[in-house]
Amino acid sequence: MTSENLSLILTSLGPIVLAAIAGTIPLALISFAVGLAIAVAVALMRLSKVRIVSALARFYVSVVRGTPLLVQLFVIFYGLPSIGLTIDPWPSAIAAFSINVGGYAAEIVRAAILSVPKGQWEAAHVIGMSRRLALRRIILPQAARVSVPPLSNTFISLVKDTSLASLILVTELFRQTQEIAAFSGEFMTLYLEAALVYWVICLGLSAAQNRLERRLDRYVAH
Repeated sequence: MTSENLSLILTSLGPIVLAAIAGTIPLALISFAVGLAIAVAVALMRLSKVRIVSALARFYVSVVRGTPLLVQLFVIFYGLPSIGLTIDPWPSAIAAFSINVGGYAAEIVRAAILSVPKGQWEAAHVIGMSRRLALRRIILPQAARVSVPPLSNTFISLVKDTSLASLILVTELFRQTQEIAAFSGEFMTLYLEAALVYWVICLGLSAAQNRLERRLDRYVAH
């Protein structure tokens, strides 16, 4: 590595990290929160005894899981304007990522709910709880603990997927890297630097995930 490359890395590191803090992480957090809300709703629809409701949820999950995230992103940002609905880059990215997370996380939430023993439902019914109250107070809290590991992995994947937002002009980590690389011409050096920043972020998230899982394990054990 030449001194020029090292100087470029040190100079560009600040703007890239700042773009991660101001763009990538908020985009991932907001999209995941909205996507998780969608996932819970869709999971409950999947478990509904009303056929049309369950069928609609299955259709949604099938479409999301059966189409590339990049295509979903382009449909929202570039496709909707053709029918008169224009959405700015940030809302478009949040919408696409949230819809995508909702489709994948819905199956995680549904499996977690199904993993709760039926005896829990029966016990809640015996003490006079309605199905909705039992779901909120007994079933979902237990399902939440089961779903933490796969949902954490979904969030980590989402952080990396936010790089696709650069294709619709959202200023985040990778978009900032592209702009610096275009100006300096050092594409390999800067793209490797961006990869390193993503890696460090994901290492931190993985460590937080492991710590959370250990705490939940102790809670369950007690």
